[in-house]
Amino acid sequence: MAPPRELDDPCRLLLVDDEVNLRAVLKALLEREGYSVEEAPDGATALVKAREKSYAAVLTDLRMPGMDGLELLDALRQEQPELPVILLTAHGTVPTAVDAMRRGAFNFLTKPFDQVELSQVMERAIATRLVRRRDVHEPRNALKAMVGSGPAMQRVRERIAKVAPTPSNVLILGETGTGKELVARALHEGSPRAAGSFIATNCAAIPETMVEAELFGHERGAFTGAVATRPGRFELADGGTLFLDEVGDMDLKVQPKLLRALEQREIQRVGAGATRKVDVRVVAATHAELAENVERGTFRRDLWFRLAVLTIELPPLRDRRGDIPELVEHFRKKHGARQKRPVAAASGELLARLHVHDWPGNVRELENVIESLVVLADGVMQVSDLPAALQMGPPPPLPPELAASTPAATAPSSASGAPSSAGPLKDVVRDAVALLEREIITKSLREHTGNVTHSAAALGLSRKGLQLKLKELGISRTDAANG
Repeated sequence: MAPPRELDDPCRLLLVDDEVNLRAVLKALLEREGYSVEEAPDGATALVKAREKSYAAVLTDLRMPGMDGLELLDALRQEQPELPVILLTAHGTVPTAVDAMRRGAFNFLTKPFDQVELSQVMERAIATRLVRRRDVHEPRNALKAMVGSGPAMQRVRERIAKVAPTPSNVLILGETGTGKELVARALHEGSPRAAGSFIATNCAAIPETMVEAELFGHERGAFTGAVATRPGRFELADGGTLFLDEVGDMDLKVQPKLLRALEQREIQRVGAGATRKVDVRVVAATHAELAENVERGTFRRDLWFRLAVLTIELPPLRDRRGDIPELVEHFRKKHGARQKRPVAAASGELLARLHVHDWPGNVRELENVIESLVVLADGVMQVSDLPAALQMGPPPPLPPELAASTPAATAPSSASGAPSSAGPLKDVVRDAVALLEREIITKSLREHTGNVTHSAAALGLSRKGLQLKLKELGISRTDAANG
C-alpha cells in the first residue's frame, strides 16, 4: 500500500457521473457550498485523476458504463484507503449500496437527493479524510500494532487473546487516547467474525436526536429530512463487529432499544413496522465510570451488565512510562517515513522530559508531540521544539529504567562485530546516549577550535579518553571545529 498522499486542498472534490446534466447540478450545489469540484465522466477517468491529484472526497454514481462505481470504489480502497467515497444511487439499488458500504464506501445518497443531506454527508466525509490520513495506514494486524513491551501491555495482550475468540460482548475501559479502538479491532481480527465488517461509531459524536436512526436505520419519510431509507450501524455490521465508542455518553432514551438489540438480536428501523434479525457482536468502550453513571441514573444498570460481560481495562500512559522510549521510536520512524524526513533517535534529555510528563491525552498526545518534533526537526528532534508544558523546569535526570541501561548501551561494540543482545529499550537508549554525547563533544570542539586537549579538560576527560570517544562516535575534530 502506498503511503497516504498529503491533502493540499481540503475543499477539492471529484465528481464522477456519466450524466452531464446531473454533474452540472451537483457541481453547482457543491460550489455554492464553497467546494472546488473536478469532474470525470466514468470510473476509469476518475481513477486516473485520483492518481494525479489529491482529493478530499469522491462522489460517484453507482451505475456507469465501463468501470462502474463499485469497481472505482474497490480500486480507490486499494490505492488510497484514506479517501472517502460516496455513492450516488437510484432507489432500486439500495441493497447494492449497502453492500458497497460494507466494502468500504463512506456513505451513499439516494436519487433524488436532498441538498442539506448532501452538504452534511460531504462535511463528515472531509472530516473523516483528515483523520484517516493517520489511521488507515496502521498495520492491519491490530494486536501487532500495539507498542509497548512492559507488563501492563503484556497483560492487555493476554486478555485480548483470551477474549477475542468468544462470542461475548466486551466493554473496554480507558482514558481518552489510550487506544480503545485499536483493542476493539484486535478483538475483531482475532474472532471468528474477522472476515465480516468492523463498523465503528462514536456515540458522543452523534446528535441526540439522530442516535436511534444512526444505530438502527430509518425508513423514508420517518422524520423531517429522511428523504431515503437508510440502514443503521447494526445492519452494516451484520455478521461482523459493531464498536460503540464512548457508550457512556449515549442518550438515556435510546438505551432501552440498544438493550433490546443485544438481548433479542433484532432491530427496528425508525418509522418501520417490522423488526429485522441481526448477527452482531458488540464491543463498547468508555472513558467514563459507568458504575457512577448508573448510580446517578444516567446509564441503565441492565445495559451495563449486558455490555460488560467481559471487560478489558487499558492503563494510562503515566502508569506505563517504561514504554515511552519504544513509543517514541515507533512514532519517530512512522512520521519520519511519512514526512520523508530522516530524523535521528531521541536524545537522553528529550526522553527524560517525555518521561516525567503526565500525558493527560495518553498515547495519542505523545504521537502528536513526536509528529510535531519530526516536522520541525533539522535531522535531530530538539527539546526546544517541545510544547511549553514539557520544557518547564531544569532538565530532569534520566529515569531509573533508562539510567540502568546506559552503561551497557554505551559500551563500544566488540571487535568481532557481533550484534548486541540488548532489547529494543536498550537499543533506543544506546542511540539516544550516543547522539547526546556526539552533540556535547562536537560543541566542545567547536568552542575550543578543534583543540583536543582543551576540549578534554572542559569535558572532564583525559586526552586519550576523548580521542577514543571521537573514534567510537566517528567524529572528525576538524569537521566539528568548523561546524
